[in-house]
Amino acid sequence: MKRTRPSEIKRLLAAEDIIPSRVLGQNFLVDENILNIILDSAHLAEDDVVLEVGPGLGVLTEHLIPRAHRVIAIEKDPRLAAYLREQFGAQPTLHLIEGDALDQNLAMMLKNEHVTHVISNLPYSSGTRILLELIDAEDRPLRMIVMLQTDVAERLAAGHGSKAYGVSSIHAQMYYDVVLRKTVSPSCFYPPPDVRSAIVEFYRRSEPQIVLRDTAHFNGLVKWCFSQRRKQVGRLLLNAPAAVVPADRDVPAVLEQAKVRPDQRPESIPVTAWGELSNRLCAR
Repeated sequence: MKRTRPSEIKRLLAAEDIIPSRVLGQNFLVDENILNIILDSAHLAEDDVVLEVGPGLGVLTEHLIPRAHRVIAIEKDPRLAAYLREQFGAQPTLHLIEGDALDQNLAMMLKNEHVTHVISNLPYSSGTRILLELIDAEDRPLRMIVMLQTDVAERLAAGHGSKAYGVSSIHAQMYYDVVLRKTVSPSCFYPPPDVRSAIVEFYRRSEPQIVLRDTAHFNGLVKWCFSQRRKQVGRLLLNAPAAVVPADRDVPAVLEQAKVRPDQRPESIPVTAWGELSNRLCAR
């Protein structure tokens, strides 16, 4: 069957007695052009290992299996997992996990399975959390090609100085070059979602933008400052909790050393400067 043909998808769902769940963000891709953009962007080689979260009816899975050395697919919905086992269970290169991706130890999975790529139409409800967990992992994938809500995609790809620039931008861009490849109309899915989507490409940097002394401190610093993003960074640091700015730190001196003006607002500070600030604040 052709999984990008809406009429066939409707018949299939009816035959399997599956009603797409809005809670689970089940909007199935039915546009072949968008499918091909995702597959072409992946540049898969025969020794690559792919993680797919939320395979749904297998529109991507079907094309990933012959292109990759191994495909690990995580499907939360038992009905869809049963369908995928029926359709692709005989494929020795597919490892299907029935369960919630948020309940898996994704960092350990990336390491043990030697995952090189993440290629997914991510669930709207949990896509950001899954993606940030993958970015945080020690064995980060070389490449990630994912579909997300447009507003989430814009935040991830935004540069400093943009209103969309924030915690997730800095988090992702510390380790990846992030490109918003294409916005995708709701009509490319069945059923059509209430929001527009976008394909986002992540290309892992050979090294992070700056080597961090303490990743937890860096994340806490950025989160604190962007929680009050309209304030000036000098004031934010002077009023920060001790976990962010230890009591013995000379905030004006630290800002000067990091080449950050005290009157700058968080959205104007580039990723490397955030890293430099963190390193100087938590230096012993």
